[in-house]
Amino acid sequence: MAGRQNPVLIGVSGHGRHKADIRLIRGILALLGARTLWLLPGMTIPWSRLHGVVLAGGSHIHPARFHQPSEVTAAYNLPRDQLEFALARGAWLRGVPLLGICRGSQILNVARDGDLRQNITPLREHTKARAMLLPLQTVRVQPRSRLARTLGRELLGANRLHSQAIDRLGNGLRVVATDRDGFIQAIESMAGHPWQVGVQWHPEYLLYHPAHRRLFAGLTSAARRYQAASQPPER
Repeated sequence: MAGRQNPVLIGVSGHGRHKADIRLIRGILALLGARTLWLLPGMTIPWSRLHGVVLAGGSHIHPARFHQPSEVTAAYNLPRDQLEFALARGAWLRGVPLLGICRGSQILNVARDGDLRQNITPLREHTKARAMLLPLQTVRVQPRSRLARTLGRELLGANRLHSQAIDRLGNGLRVVATDRDGFIQAIESMAGHPWQVGVQWHPEYLLYHPAHRRLFAGLTSAARRYQAASQPPER
């Protein structure tokens, strides 16, 4: 009889292991039965052990990564950029499921040769420019997308803490959610590519809402499928 699978291991990268968003991300993954590993700049990524990756929010990506001069004043974190681009590219090549949150969604896009708008705040017409931690922004999700199936809905209230947004889409990705101004709110990998989803909002702050919890459940389920597919056959 086959033994019970060990819990999946999901690597988490962010701007500080003790920050509230990271604690919430690791907490919900633990409740879903996953183990987590904090990933630090400079470390060797343990690909043989990982079944999933979360790229959390944080500081702006350095615009040299998408071949633009800097247009805003920002506190860039080059070591973190290096780690997370390696994570995004490595996860894509290996088929490891990945969830990108805010900056993490932008990393996913730029790692696939897309780019960003560095400051969308003055471009907003139908949505408020201020940041909002509560789900006061309406996001429209594409029907029949992976994201719509995961969330269980096509209209969603979301928060907003970003001032940058995805512009040119990366290779192998598609837009699956937008806001009322048409700015991209979510992307995902096309059919035939590994489970990769990026959302521009912060679902870890909205865990009281079932749809946002389902994002983490979707990643965990994809990680279990990856784990099962990567195990050697029993003799």
